[in-house]
Amino acid sequence: MTTVRAFIVEDNPALRASLTGTLREMARIDPVGQAESEAEGTRWLTHNPALWDLAIVDLFLGDGTGYGLLQACRNRDPKQKIVVLSNHATPETRRKCAQLGADAVFDKATEVEDLIDYCVRQRQERFFSVPLPLKKPVAPH
Repeated sequence: MTTVRAFIVEDNPALRASLTGTLREMARIDPVGQAESEAEGTRWLTHNPALWDLAIVDLFLGDGTGYGLLQACRNRDPKQKIVVLSNHATPETRRKCAQLGADAVFDKATEVEDLIDYCVRQRQERFFSVPLPLKKPVAPH
């Protein structure tokens, strides 16, 4: 498999659909599921740890918050990443998200391209990292 499996937690159906299509097309991310509430997202992510690599989470959901989801997923595998995509990406919000275990925070209004770049980097690091060859010792003459 050469795609990053993403789970999206976003309560706005139009934004969720747009984000899913954009990530699939531009970052070659495979959206494996979605939720619109904290409880639904937390339940899926914690009960299916082998099925996702990346979670993209909105902070303010119709039912619950992304903060609770971040807290619930704190002990995930270090290779699994959770990023926040929010309209409220203030410095204080970014600090709180980092404290709760978010790997990155992106502003919906101004940083969607940065989110896409992050997703592309995750895919490249996961599947295309080539270790540098070891240098051979130079034999003395």
